[in-house]
Amino acid sequence: MEVIAAMLLLAIAFAALMQVAGGAIRLSRNAAAHDEAALHARSLLDSAFITEPLAPGSSNGRFDDGYRWTLDVTPWQAPGASPGGPLQLYRLDLAVQWGSTTHPQVAHFATLRLGRPQAPPGGAP
Repeated sequence: MEVIAAMLLLAIAFAALMQVAGGAIRLSRNAAAHDEAALHARSLLDSAFITEPLAPGSSNGRFDDGYRWTLDVTPWQAPGASPGGPLQLYRLDLAVQWGSTTHPQVAHFATLRLGRPQAPPGGAP
């Protein structure tokens, strides 16, 4: 009887240990996916608008390994600052998604970038 009780206790302890190990593996996988999203975001934000001028609007695309991105660019002004200078700050809001399209994982990133203000349509450059 004591041997059966000891084996039952060992089986319960082993099952609990396996659940803890499975949770640790899931957390490690989730952290690796967030790291990958951060690397993609850094790459995209570092290279955004290097060859073309900053322009307000939205764009999206895909990375090669199943990650998707959406970039929103909006003019930004510090509170109390006067508008109309030769340069304009733009806020770049980037959302990187991965996983299923019904329940995606999402990481958000934002930065400010300095550029020339957009000329009004039909206005002088």
